[in-house]
Amino acid sequence: MTGAQAADLAILAGTGDLPKQLAESCAHNGRRYIVVEIEGTPLNWTAGHPAYRTPVEKPGRLIKHLKKNGFGAVVFAGAMNRPEINPVKLDMLGAKLAASVLTGTRKGDDAVLREVARLFENAGFTMEAAHEVLPALLPPAGTLGKRRPSDVDMKDAARAAELVQALGRLDVGQGAVVVRGLCLGLETLQGTDRMLEFVAATRQVDTTKNGRGVLLKAPKPGQDLRFDLPAIGIETLRKAHAAGLAGVAIAAGGVMVLRLDEVVAEADRLGLFLWCRPEE
Repeated sequence: MTGAQAADLAILAGTGDLPKQLAESCAHNGRRYIVVEIEGTPLNWTAGHPAYRTPVEKPGRLIKHLKKNGFGAVVFAGAMNRPEINPVKLDMLGAKLAASVLTGTRKGDDAVLREVARLFENAGFTMEAAHEVLPALLPPAGTLGKRRPSDVDMKDAARAAELVQALGRLDVGQGAVVVRGLCLGLETLQGTDRMLEFVAATRQVDTTKNGRGVLLKAPKPGQDLRFDLPAIGIETLRKAHAAGLAGVAIAAGGVMVLRLDEVVAEADRLGLFLWCRPEE
């Protein structure tokens, strides 16, 4: 949904560039929006954007504010740190949500996000995915820059995809690094950047030989694509280069590229391939 046909949008903003990019897109397309800043996740870019700051313990107050001001859709955007909740501050709706979120926390991030999303849906809001707000976030399948993956790179990407599938079934991570069939890194709670830094610090594979290695990002099996869809940006390319990798592969239709033109240009500058890998 875009422009005047779309419901007014509340952007529940976490860290990273994605919520800012969505706000800029709404402003450019004339879609009415508000940036919701959760206390404990400070944002440094909201100047010039309509914004509302709220404690995590008071979802009822947030919902009342959004409905009163005519917002009918909600999107989750950016990385959300699991907050420290003060039980004393919980409003009535927050108290009802706390128990189900606690149960979801034991299951993983997806379960927690589904519980929070259900809260908004039950209040009459439409939940949108970030790529529905900005379709350009999901590039088409194929090579996105000047360099193409070699046969060795494609085999490494396939092996990494198997690993990510296994990780995803446990709701652990969405990325892996493989070099000539060897797994050098698995994404966990620390995220992609920390994994790539670990690979850069510990790898002992000769990067002058064919098959320097691949980072693959993909969604978890059965993941609700409205929430926590994996994403890459310029910093991902830079850290992959620092780790000595040949390039980055992403699952077509399942991974967002933040500011695609800039990311492709950076991949070309660094001599990395950027491959949107089709589903097999």
